[in-house]
Amino acid sequence: MAAEQKARTTYDNILALVDDEEIKKPIRFLREREIVHYQRFAEALEIVKKNLNCENYYAFNPAFKNGKCRR
Repeated sequence: MAAEQKARTTYDNILALVDDEEIKKPIRFLREREIVHYQRFAEALEIVKKNLNCENYYAFNPAFKNGKCRR
């Protein structure tokens, strides 16, 4: 998600520097795509977070020890 934010910022900076509308059109399109990508990644992250429990992400959960979930 950070890459999408960085790309969007880069496109914003380009748009601020350029006066030619023929150049701005594709840059605006690319910027809009980065926004959509960011939104989709955020939606996917929320789905994953909603469906996680301690049994299916033990490698990253310090509460999981010796095959048992501690809450």
